[in-house]
Amino acid sequence: MLVCFENVTFGYDGVPTVEEASFELHEGERVGFVGGNGEGKTTVLRLLLGELTPDFGRVFRKNGIRIGYLAQSGGFEAQSTVYDAMREVFREDEELLSRLSETQRAMAEADPRELALLSARAESLEKRIAARDSYHFEVRIRTVLGGMGFENMYDRPVSVMSGGEKTRLKLCRLLLEEPDLLVLDEPTNHLDLKTLFWLEEYLLGLKGAMLVVSHDRYFLDRVTGKTVELERGKLSSYKGNYSAYRPQKEERYKERLRAYERQREEIEKLRTYVDKNIVRATTAGSALSRVNRLERMDVLEKPLPPPRPPKFVFTAKERPYEKVLSAENFDLRVDGNVLLRDASLTLLRGEKCALVGDNGTGKSTLVKFLLSGDRHVTLGKFVSPAYYDQENADLDPEERVLDLYRGTDSSQTDARKALARAGLGAEDVEKKVKELSGGMRAKLELAMLQQKHGNFLVLDEPTNHLDLPAREALEEALRAFDGTVLFVSHDRRFIESIATRIVCIEDGVLTAFQGSYAEYLQSRRTPPPPSPERKEKKVEGYRSKEERAREAQRRTRTKEIEAQLEALEREEAALNEELARSAADYSRVREITDRLGKIRETSDALYAEYETLI
Repeated sequence: MLVCFENVTFGYDGVPTVEEASFELHEGERVGFVGGNGEGKTTVLRLLLGELTPDFGRVFRKNGIRIGYLAQSGGFEAQSTVYDAMREVFREDEELLSRLSETQRAMAEADPRELALLSARAESLEKRIAARDSYHFEVRIRTVLGGMGFENMYDRPVSVMSGGEKTRLKLCRLLLEEPDLLVLDEPTNHLDLKTLFWLEEYLLGLKGAMLVVSHDRYFLDRVTGKTVELERGKLSSYKGNYSAYRPQKEERYKERLRAYERQREEIEKLRTYVDKNIVRATTAGSALSRVNRLERMDVLEKPLPPPRPPKFVFTAKERPYEKVLSAENFDLRVDGNVLLRDASLTLLRGEKCALVGDNGTGKSTLVKFLLSGDRHVTLGKFVSPAYYDQENADLDPEERVLDLYRGTDSSQTDARKALARAGLGAEDVEKKVKELSGGMRAKLELAMLQQKHGNFLVLDEPTNHLDLPAREALEEALRAFDGTVLFVSHDRRFIESIATRIVCIEDGVLTAFQGSYAEYLQSRRTPPPPSPERKEKKVEGYRSKEERAREAQRRTRTKEIEAQLEALEREEAALNEELARSAADYSRVREITDRLGKIRETSDALYAEYETLI
């Protein structure tokens, strides 16, 4: 056991954030930590790390445990370059290699009396080096930096990097340190699709335990096998990943409600019997026994239903013509840099188009360009666009929430109701905008977007800062919306749930992908590259008949594995889609999650064999 919470209670100003919380985290466990915005997940992490002390109860940590923590905004700081900052992790490895080199040089010049001692020292050093895999530390650095998008930044000073880059660099450092427990708070922020895939695969190969806070449901499903939820100050544990946790939570609530109702019925029967029979001489004894049963009974509290998620509804006042947007042969530039050249894009009524691409390719810039009134862009007749800005720049930070919303001509009563449906409570609406959390500002922006009644919604990262229930509520609203949607998002499950069309920015080209988002993801996943440790095979001019036969067998087997991997990935994508639809069918969810586990085991074995063949 690495960490144990034992009846932990902690709060601020007398108000408990966590109350009588208990859970255990064991070696090798991969745990997803979920809960709504403001529930106190960061507080629990700080208790686990020892930064806070419980008011009551105890937090146990294994002696000598090494915990690596990635905070949401916890960037890496160093005065060195990117590569040198990562080399610091392997200082002991470099020292061991240096000592071995010195010992070997001394052995070459030693007399017979010293040679035995030096040989023993060299053997001891080689064993330590082999145990730590010290010879390959530079390969590990290049692998992690390359996977996380720093392959061309080795010599860049850490001090001049952006906040997002420093956070990614902190994650690189933690991956190389390989702590006993890796605590990651929103690790997928600032990551593009390619880096996300790489990180998922890398984390699956790590030996240590993980506790992950994330709003990325794909990520949680991929890398976790247990889920802990914080709700109303209570911690609850569930077997399986995020998709498996959802139906379990619903069933657990139903079971508790049934137990409560059964007990209420039993109490009512016992009390009725006592009231009727306590004064009768012949039945007084049995009535008293029932009184004793009532007194000994551990009375259950009625379970509270899960918190109600926000509700969004988007409606349009008028219906546009078939062609909603047409942008022909335009260039997209920022500060003199050409992001797109001679690009074109057409959107039709009712399409829900996801705009995807790596970080820095110009997705947000393109969205703003399409709404700028540029001569290359034509909006169709009766089209009324409504824009969601990921920076919430249209929200006056000094204005009271209720006053800002009422500026859309709502009565105070209607405004309070609308804001409540969006997840802003009575206390929130009295605050200034600048006092709201990022999640609350996002909900306010969405509530105001509803009031515009646009028939063309343009959304730039609308899921940023939203908790999982709010994301799912927004998905439901956009699926029900009969207008046109163009949106940018890094949330793969969100895109999969909504998009009827995918448009990708890559290498300065705007390309429409024909197919579902699951098929688009499939097209982005490629077999792993050859291990950097493997030497290139020598090319010879002549090969024997046996060598040619072995080469033919290798090629045949390689193609077989590639076909098997493609089939497994298609099955995995289909099962994940079914899993999202089958949340209420607990037995089917278990069947699906079991099959997904077997698919991943088979895929790992095939990938391992594939690497030996290429």
